[in-house]
Amino acid sequence: LPAGGVSLRLCSTRVALEGINKPVIDRIIRVDHAGEYGANRIYAGQMAVLGRSSVGPVIRQMWNQEKDHLKKFDELMVAYRVRPTVLLPFWNVAGFVLGAGSALLGKKGAMACTVAVEESISDHYNSQIRTLMEEDPEKYKELLQVF
Repeated sequence: LPAGGVSLRLCSTRVALEGINKPVIDRIIRVDHAGEYGANRIYAGQMAVLGRSSVGPVIRQMWNQEKDHLKKFDELMVAYRVRPTVLLPFWNVAGFVLGAGSALLGKKGAMACTVAVEESISDHYNSQIRTLMEEDPEKYKELLQVF
């Protein structure tokens, strides 16, 4: 007990799960977390190859944005009590190899990889937004803002 004998209860980072479609939310957050994790590994691979080149600062800036995205999905995993995918070790290696492999093709190869991945992610998020909007936009307001 702290001074004065009053117990402190830490605030929970979890959200109220009543009324949400838990299987859908679990799937969405798990998949998005894996995607953000993979994107981070792609940038790590690109930086390993091109980090000291003229394009290194651009890759670093994009990677820093992805780190913020991953941090947010780490928080959502806790808040919504979602377990990570069992494929994270695969994404760890595959993401790095994809990033390094595309970077070995040069600046254009790395940027082509980045554009392709970002377009795919954008389509994916748009699909998730439609799913949540059809169900109940008010109930999923926080997640819709993240996407």
